[in-house]
Amino acid sequence: MLMLVAAPALAEHTVYYRYVVLGFVKDAHGKPLPERTIDVIRDKTGLRYSGRTDERGFFVVVVRLGDESAGETLTVRAGASTTRLTARFDPDNHTDDRGIRVDLEGARFVEKTAAFRPTLARFVRDERH
Repeated sequence: MLMLVAAPALAEHTVYYRYVVLGFVKDAHGKPLPERTIDVIRDKTGLRYSGRTDERGFFVVVVRLGDESAGETLTVRAGASTTRLTARFDPDNHTDDRGIRVDLEGARFVEKTAAFRPTLARFVRDERH
């Protein structure tokens, strides 16, 4: 009798197969907007990844991007607001998390590249407690 067992799909959870888009959604007065849907679309494939904001207006969307996807464009949508981002990362670096922080302030998206790692670290720390 031959028995086949499927191994877990570990690739989705490794740094070099994910790109994290995170940030905050706030109205024009800086008030957090909870329960808002955020869509991230891979422009190359049309695949859509969705997330929702929490009570602080914070969202995290994990997109499956491999090493070969460096430089791909992503469209981010929240309601009627849309922006296009470029996935920038070093495909040879399989240690550091890949991603970007982009906040929606009123109707305008603002990239906050330098804030990505500290925001992700806070999110991971908060999820563990």
